[in-house]
Amino acid sequence: MNTFNTLCAVGFLARTSYALARTPVLALFAVSLGAGPEAIGFCVAISTITGIFFKMPAGVVADVLGKTRTLFAGLACFAFIPFAYLLVSSYQALVVVRFFHGFATAIYGPVAMAVVVQVAGNRRGEMLSWFSSVTILGNLLGAPLGGFLLTRLSAGAAPHLSHFHIIYGVVAACGMASFLLALWALRRQTWEPEAPKKRTLAAVLAQFKTGVREILMDRRVFLTSNMEGVQNLSLGALEAFLPIYAVTVAHLSALQAGLLWGVQMAATIASKPIMGRISDRYGRQPLLFWGMWVCALPFALIPWFQDFAVLMALAALFGLGEAVVTSSAAALVADYCRQDHLGAAMGAFGTIFDIGHAAGPLLAGALIGLWGGLDYRVPFASIAALLIIAALIFKGFINGGKRQGL
Repeated sequence: MNTFNTLCAVGFLARTSYALARTPVLALFAVSLGAGPEAIGFCVAISTITGIFFKMPAGVVADVLGKTRTLFAGLACFAFIPFAYLLVSSYQALVVVRFFHGFATAIYGPVAMAVVVQVAGNRRGEMLSWFSSVTILGNLLGAPLGGFLLTRLSAGAAPHLSHFHIIYGVVAACGMASFLLALWALRRQTWEPEAPKKRTLAAVLAQFKTGVREILMDRRVFLTSNMEGVQNLSLGALEAFLPIYAVTVAHLSALQAGLLWGVQMAATIASKPIMGRISDRYGRQPLLFWGMWVCALPFALIPWFQDFAVLMALAALFGLGEAVVTSSAAALVADYCRQDHLGAAMGAFGTIFDIGHAAGPLLAGALIGLWGGLDYRVPFASIAALLIIAALIFKGFINGGKRQGL
């Protein structure tokens, strides 16, 4: 198995573990512990908030201390932190564990993307899309599996605490499998041109400041990352409240709620490699612009329907829009930055990604609570409007940059 295929297999297992822990099980777990809309949004967002503060430092650390060590540190978080869910019996404890579980993607995400960019050469868009699609397969499996397990364990009744503990035991097993596979297949692998040299703390901090400053001062990187961040605001909102809407408003089962998320993931997986190849050949900016519209329209329409088939179609269309946006955003950021700052660039990209992902559940929870807890139409329409506004700002910047020769 070559390095890229091994990374894909490791990413698949890690993402399966993380997805199983998240949708639809997490929101329903929070409900069973007595959480309201705002509290559910916070619980879903808290692991992403971890990424906001630690994803960029993790990317820079990968550039300075080595991508191999950083990759294994992230996989260790996937392997060992999920065992803490087995001790959760209160909402407060669930929030604490979710915060620490967020270190898994915060550390692993930027370095994995940087490694793929490094080995992809001039096929960045295509290879990033393939890597993302394979790891998203974990999300595709995790969400329906979580819904299926919860439905079978509860047998139509209200889920018991022990049912959630069983599911999170499976989460821990998948995370451990990812770590052990990497330990076996990648232990002698390195993605540095030479063994990382020992550096003083002052040198590490200087490299950190230089990388972060150059990345954040590049407005092209910032605005492109912002498009992904706003798109992920809608994704985070859907991740938190589509299961609640499906079960409490549309009166679907937990399994059907998981399938809604699964079909969204399936549409993303099926479309992303093709969109990545198109972005490599014909340009990334138009895909980013129109992809935001393809996400916004079905997102706004979802709370107007309760029929399972219609919701499946809307979820699939949203997944297509996500593929259009994400197939180009990371590759465009990589196009803009220096090779020796790939980790920092992916960290900055991931941080803005996480800000949006965390803001989605928080904003949706606040809006849904404001509108009485059952009316999702105005909250979802408001978030969809943000996607359209972000797309128009991006288009204006690109046109202005072309006129100024940027």
